[in-house]
Amino acid sequence: MEKAKVYFSDLRTVERGMGLAGKLQKLIKAAGIGDIDMDGKFVAIKMHFGELGNLSFLRPNYARAVVDVVRELGGKPFLTDCNTMYPGSRKNALEHLYCAWENGFTPMTVNCPILIGDGLKGTDDVEVPVVGGEYVTNAKIGKAIMDADIIISLSHFKGHEEAGFGGALKNLGMGCGSRAGKKEQHCSGKTVVDKSLCRGCRKCQKECANEGLVYLEDEKKMSVDLDKCVGCGRCLGACNFDAISFGNNDANELLNRRIAEYAKAVVDGRPSFHISLVIDISPNCDCHCENDAPILPDVGMFASFDPVALDQACADACMRMPPMPNSRLGDTMAEKGFEDHHDHFINVHPETDWRSCLEQAEKVGIGTREYEIVNI
Repeated sequence: MEKAKVYFSDLRTVERGMGLAGKLQKLIKAAGIGDIDMDGKFVAIKMHFGELGNLSFLRPNYARAVVDVVRELGGKPFLTDCNTMYPGSRKNALEHLYCAWENGFTPMTVNCPILIGDGLKGTDDVEVPVVGGEYVTNAKIGKAIMDADIIISLSHFKGHEEAGFGGALKNLGMGCGSRAGKKEQHCSGKTVVDKSLCRGCRKCQKECANEGLVYLEDEKKMSVDLDKCVGCGRCLGACNFDAISFGNNDANELLNRRIAEYAKAVVDGRPSFHISLVIDISPNCDCHCENDAPILPDVGMFASFDPVALDQACADACMRMPPMPNSRLGDTMAEKGFEDHHDHFINVHPETDWRSCLEQAEKVGIGTREYEIVNI
């Protein structure tokens, strides 16, 4: 397979009258979004509206920039995401929409409707065969997303406590999965609590997807009901004391490989285009109701028809950046006995390895990790 083209623009706005939204439009047009026949077609723009309390998600201005280009091309765009598996402000369509509105995403601000892809309760999905899938036979994808003629992913590139980082593939694979689909992707790992490190702060309990964590009054430690645990990893990201891990040592790798195969189900058989903004690079997912300081400086905007090449290019660009002081990455690297994995995302979350997702995506034919950068 020949190298994929990944288009890049930095965040400088020295051209008079050209702001970042305009620069994003210039980038995606140069990357060839206009080559897709959108005339009269339904165009799903998959993005993350941010959990309430989180401020590192992409601003609505960027979504509006993409929407306006789609409309110029004759498309019928809508912004979409699927409901979450865990408690929070996006676990059903009503709360999800209120969350999106509070975070600035309204039909008025983004110039298009907002649809929750898997319906009111997260049960409105369709089973999509994964051609060549090794870990998933039929992916459970939000019906509204699969009903669209064209899919565009608009991703905030950042760290992730299970996948290593969240980019285009995770936005497509995990993000387009219904609640049942998310549970299927997370099913390998079971939570293990190291009682010697647990402080009994209950932060993990608040994040639990199925209320599977139980507070033990006598020990003042956390314990897990393994019959309820679905291995979503929310508790792992919530723990500040490294007291939580997965009992299955390859759970994160299996999750990443399932994410890749779910992403294939989403893009197969229809045009797709992918955009990632490598800014506000928080250590954890935007699903958290808070965001820590960025671990790396802002990099820029990337776009490609190939989501695998796009993720690889974004990761490579991040590896060239210096760690930010007073961040989780900077603090971790300053700790006594720190083991350097020579990878910023693995240094933040040593139990993860993002490369397994890209490897599986390439294997099942979504795209290639080989790319060339085109500067805009």
